[in-house]
Amino acid sequence: MAKNAVKPTEEASHRTSNSLFQMEDDLKAYEQMLLIRRFEERAGQMYGEGLIAGFCHLYIGQEAVVVGMQKAIEKGDQVITAYRDHGHMLALGVDPDVVMAELTGRSTGISHGKGGSMHMFSPELGFYGGHGIVGAQVSVGTGLAFANKYNENDRVCLTYFGDGAANQGQVYESFNIAKIWDLPVIYVIENNRYGMGTSIERASATTNLSKRGASFNIPGEQVDAMDVRAVYEAGKRAVDRARGGGGPYILEMLTYRYRGHSMSDPAKYRSRDEVQKMKTENDPIERVLGRLLNDWNISPEEVKEIDKRIKAVVMKAVDFSIQSPEPDPSELYTDVYA
Repeated sequence: MAKNAVKPTEEASHRTSNSLFQMEDDLKAYEQMLLIRRFEERAGQMYGEGLIAGFCHLYIGQEAVVVGMQKAIEKGDQVITAYRDHGHMLALGVDPDVVMAELTGRSTGISHGKGGSMHMFSPELGFYGGHGIVGAQVSVGTGLAFANKYNENDRVCLTYFGDGAANQGQVYESFNIAKIWDLPVIYVIENNRYGMGTSIERASATTNLSKRGASFNIPGEQVDAMDVRAVYEAGKRAVDRARGGGGPYILEMLTYRYRGHSMSDPAKYRSRDEVQKMKTENDPIERVLGRLLNDWNISPEEVKEIDKRIKAVVMKAVDFSIQSPEPDPSELYTDVYA
């Protein structure tokens, strides 16, 4: 475990036993996480080449969170998150072409090239955006859950935010109203150990974020979020509980980001040894790969074919984005609220 890592409780650490995952589940999870990883790696390269501008926050290392949680919800449920949103888009099944086109500011992007890395939306798939203001999406996600309760539509909202946002006042205002009305919302705290460049130990008086809802009688738990099985199983329990009228729930996902907070962050606040130790001992993709090879007897040749296919999908997205036109200047005045 990395020096400054938040250690999962014993309960969280042992939550992967008797998994509901079958071979096809591990295989799909591997493909989805690998797509996110390869996509993000290429996005990082394109940022360095000047093809992506502005802010760019990569999801490398955290793939198991969104893949596991996405498997736990149903069509019609909602997802909302912060600005580290590329992985969420891909896990939802959004075409990688339009995600990469958005990153490069092209008219064919999911937000027509005007949202960029941090502001992608796909309401038709239940994705209500990446949001740039720290913690702001928590209030919006709580509002989505209120609409579900009001309309009695049996839907659940996953509201993602990070360990840094967990200290924002609006988060606790949202917790309060969510519990008063027992709203169907799951607060997914992606605790990647560092809020920008500050470790959680330096920024938070209490580092077990799953207990942040205790004063509002909102239960929670820590999850070993470097294991997609553990994420899915905790997510499924929480979602079923919320859908059944149990009210809000907090899932603290103990994860880790391999890159800096954004592409402009050299991440000098932690050692290379810390990052390498996490990659070597706890990588979410390698965990699933080990199960495929050892438990399900998938051949190395099959794995190579998956990797080859995923790389082709990513390169197609790169080509599509580069060849797509930039937005017409007239688009500057569209999609603006009067």
